[in-house]
Amino acid sequence: MRAKIDEAAFVARTFARAGMVKPENPLLLIKSLDVLRRWGTSIAGGYASAAVRSPNATALIDDAGSLSYRELDQRANALARGLSAAGVGPGDGIAVLCRNHRYFVEVTVAADRIGADLIFLNTMFAAPQVSEVCEHERPIAIVYDEEFSETVAAASVGRTAMIAWTDGAGSSPQRTLDQLRAGQSTDPLDPPPSPGRIIILTSGTTGTPKGAQREQPSSLAPAASLLDVIPLRARGVTLIAPPLFHSWGMAHFSLALMLGSTIVLQRDFDPKQSLLAAARHGAGALVVVPVMLARMVDLPADALVGVDLSRLKVIAASGSALPGELALRAMDRFGDTLYNLYGSTEVAWATVAGPADLRAAPGTAGRPPRGTVVSLFDDRDLPVTEVGVTARIFVGNGLGFEGYTGGQTKQQIAGLMSAGDVGHFDAEGRLFIDGRDDEMIVSGGENVFPREVEDLLSDHPGVSEAAVIGVVDAEWGQRLRAFVVISGESGPDEAVLQELVRAQLARYKVPREVLFIDELPRNATGKVLRLELGGN
Repeated sequence: MRAKIDEAAFVARTFARAGMVKPENPLLLIKSLDVLRRWGTSIAGGYASAAVRSPNATALIDDAGSLSYRELDQRANALARGLSAAGVGPGDGIAVLCRNHRYFVEVTVAADRIGADLIFLNTMFAAPQVSEVCEHERPIAIVYDEEFSETVAAASVGRTAMIAWTDGAGSSPQRTLDQLRAGQSTDPLDPPPSPGRIIILTSGTTGTPKGAQREQPSSLAPAASLLDVIPLRARGVTLIAPPLFHSWGMAHFSLALMLGSTIVLQRDFDPKQSLLAAARHGAGALVVVPVMLARMVDLPADALVGVDLSRLKVIAASGSALPGELALRAMDRFGDTLYNLYGSTEVAWATVAGPADLRAAPGTAGRPPRGTVVSLFDDRDLPVTEVGVTARIFVGNGLGFEGYTGGQTKQQIAGLMSAGDVGHFDAEGRLFIDGRDDEMIVSGGENVFPREVEDLLSDHPGVSEAAVIGVVDAEWGQRLRAFVVISGESGPDEAVLQELVRAQLARYKVPREVLFIDELPRNATGKVLRLELGGN
């Protein structure tokens, strides 16, 4: 009982500090609470409640303009009825292949209102991957931007196909979402028998993407724990640059809804245009993945002359490794507003590093927020508590992972779930990620994790980014091969970079080969596609 009281007090304090508690019109508050009673804290309920409490507040800004909470709520109601008329019902699956814009948000809300499941597809998928995922997840409908018509052609056979964003040419025979909702009532719907699910696919950097299912949180404590360490504020403006189909983008979409904030979306990412939009709309929060942040930091000094980013208080980064050198450069340019979250689709979040820790220990993943446990275990499943010793990372935080849609799940020890990574703690309790558990390279009997070598190579002023993989070697079992992208017109040669590693790390960690390429292959969230480099 005492624990529940303490948790409730923590949630109340955190929400109050975030500005979520304010004087309310009693009648509107009663109506809003009634909506939440009927719908719960789902996305559908969140927008319905916001439409009652703040109908004229701006909910969303995208390339087509802005929508108030009332407008978005009514458009979603009409779309939900249109989906039902098209044969989509509770428990049915809808695959979504869309960029960041209003239609992605509207179909997400509408599907939740009829109890349909959503399968978010990666916009970088080729046609075979789309077909493979649809064959596995078996959606009865597919919603896609018109630009992906050829990509979904095979997967849409036998399924109800609907176009979201269209270029207006009218070249496709498929119905658009606007046509689907036309003539439908915008009145509120009754909740479905059971809520729909959102299935977010894993990155698929080491194989076929899998659908990840997560339980709905049983309390508001997990959200409060994140707001406790990342100072997001209610009724602000959040620009979400990563794709909404990724767990990092969707997490901030959900947080912005909870905070009653305006979300700003752009269909295509451009570092300068994103910062200009953040300034134009007075964004207090900018959500990125590290590769996006790197492109912003690399903008020439004169690119942002006269651009007022003074209202930007949070730059939230996640999705892939954040090199320490990049963190320092970003804070030197944009101020100490950077917050790096480490987690995964399966475990949600594990640790958060704020500006102070990123200054004190560049490259750290930070510390677990309240309510989260991060422990290390060795190959015998025994706990590792020594400072600086690398071991497997396991996480628990109250956001239960239900397993993949194929029935598989992640390894668990003592109620904690594997993050799939290895790392170590420093003497201050800060976590450092040393690499993926399955990326370990064994060269001459010695274990090497690529991250350490990659960070060192990337610290060279002439190197923009680097990736290290293991390749088969007849003598050593595996040898290290580095792929390096040079910054500027010239940079270090192979010998210089090998000597850089040799001077600071063990000799067996020196790459036998350094190959110079124009760019590293990455997925939509910035993770390096090692299989395309020839990695194991």
